[in-house]
Amino acid sequence: MFEKKFGKYAIHNITLYLIICYAFGYLIEFVNSDFLYYLTLEPAYILRGQIWRLITWIIIPPSNSNLFFVLIMLYFYYSIGSSLETVWGTYRLNVYLFSGLLFTILGSFALYAFSLFTGAIPAIGIGIAFSTYYINMSLFLAYAATFPNMQVLLFFIIPIRVKVLGIIYGILLVVSCLQGGIVTWVVIGSSLLNFVVFFLTSRQKIRLSPKMTATRVRYKNATNNASARRNDSMGSVNMITKHKCAVCGRTDKDHPELEFRFCSKCNGNYEYCSDHLFTHEHIK
Repeated sequence: MFEKKFGKYAIHNITLYLIICYAFGYLIEFVNSDFLYYLTLEPAYILRGQIWRLITWIIIPPSNSNLFFVLIMLYFYYSIGSSLETVWGTYRLNVYLFSGLLFTILGSFALYAFSLFTGAIPAIGIGIAFSTYYINMSLFLAYAATFPNMQVLLFFIIPIRVKVLGIIYGILLVVSCLQGGIVTWVVIGSSLLNFVVFFLTSRQKIRLSPKMTATRVRYKNATNNASARRNDSMGSVNMITKHKCAVCGRTDKDHPELEFRFCSKCNGNYEYCSDHLFTHEHIK
């Protein structure tokens, strides 16, 4: 229901935009690394009017001084993001990533509230602990859950299944939580909450083998090609649309939110969208 209503607003190739944000962040770090502190997700400063921090924390890149490994990491996240978008669809991947960002923001404010009521941790400086690192990890966990038997080359040499890497990473997260305190718990928990929600609601649908994925892609391409051939043979897209406005040309396929009606005062079967039903000139 929500996908039908809001799917048209989904951002295609969203992982590419995330990588562009990282590239911009690395550029800022190279020019003036201290400036990044003005971009962190700091609830205390956000409540004082620095609302840009709700967005700019996304461009703060993972810490890594080796340019080669940075490029490999960015390419890796782009490839798994593209694979998930192919299988899940653009809308679902958007929801997954944006929910991860939203849960992280809520987690930072929850931690800030905890610091004010208990005084156990400083109220200022919380934002440094929050980044998109664990959101990227949630993307990898989603990939491992969707393609558990896919093989990758560890250190470019050792073939290993993605689900094994996912299990190893899960163990490392548990160890980090056991060794860390409240800050670590909130940072990891809020950033990975989207994966928990995703896994609990979709665990019966997400495990696809490479063969199943290839079949789905071929079926989608074949369907699109068949539709294109039908459109070419008819010389128009009217055959796959039921309603078309005689004034603006918009159809129910392109704009499902519009209503279409025939005009009883026009000579002939002329149909109009809700924007032009009462404003058009009647055809006599």
